[in-house]
Amino acid sequence: MTRKRRSFTPEFKQEAASLVLDQGYTIAQASTSLGVGESALRRWVQQLTDEREGITPKGKALTPEQRRIQELEARCNRLEREKDILKKA
Repeated sequence: MTRKRRSFTPEFKQEAASLVLDQGYTIAQASTSLGVGESALRRWVQQLTDEREGITPKGKALTPEQRRIQELEARCNRLEREKDILKKA
């Protein structure tokens, strides 16, 4: 029997990480009250810290600003590829 992997929305991850960063909870307290693993919460806290410093994450972003940046970068890359295809034609 396989266990189904839980998935969390970026909004939930951001709220969970902000409990630790902004409201003074420890990772252990927040992970217990939210029912998530400490290692996952630790990753989210690090990711939110990086995003607040302006570092764009490799995975899905937590903050709306970083998500928008990722969308625009993806669009730019797609347009560059389309331009290269048209040049070769």
